Amino acid sequence: MDLEDFIASNAPGEGREQFELENSKLLDIDVNGTVMAKAGSMIAYDGNLSFTGKSSAEGGAMGFIKEKVTSEGTPIMEVEGQGHVYVADQGKKIQPIQLDPGESITVNGEDVLAFETSVDYSIGTIGSVGGAQAGGLTNVFLEGPGMVAITTHGDPMVLAPPVKTDPQATVAWSSNLSPSISSDRSIRDSIGQSSGETYQMAFDGGQGFVVVQPFEEGPQGTGA
Repeated sequence: MDLEDFIASNAPGEGREQFELENSKLLDIDVNGTVMAKAGSMIAYDGNLSFTGKSSAEGGAMGFIKEKVTSEGTPIMEVEGQGHVYVADQGKKIQPIQLDPGESITVNGEDVLAFETSVDYSIGTIGSVGGAQAGGLTNVFLEGPGMVAITTHGDPMVLAPPVKTDPQATVAWSSNLSPSISSDRSIRDSIGQSSGETYQMAFDGGQGFVVVQPFEEGPQGTGA
């Protein structure tokens, strides 16, 4: 491939969507107003944009809270103005999702990349202290209407409840589900208590979905 072909084949596309994938790991957001994105996810931008960091977010358009919900929190930034911002997160695959009015999804805080300001959101935590240590379970509730973008290490798999999952491999779930954290003694005895697999997220019920990834995400986004 010569230089001109390289430039042409890797230039941004002329998509018409506000959230447009340039490739599976890079998202082009057409900003005309305000969008929310994960802090540190911007790799480039054009136009007249400003970026305002937030420690953590709560309550949609109603405002922000200054303190982190947990020791990790979910740092986000407000992108405002007109232009294009290009976002990515550690080479993870990006999954754009359109939420209709009333539709909602709960996402592991580490896996939220961006969302429109029309999307209402709040932050919470799950499980006991032991479960949080195992999974780092800060989660973000997102309710439509609007676009959201979540990230996965590799291609996701969507499971139906009832199911138990490794917290470090769990990306998202339907908001009608209320997972609990449990410890499997047989796993703990066989592989050692230090393993994150001794804790599981239990999703009960006959409706909904759970999204998992083929990767165990440790604290602060590192591999388990």
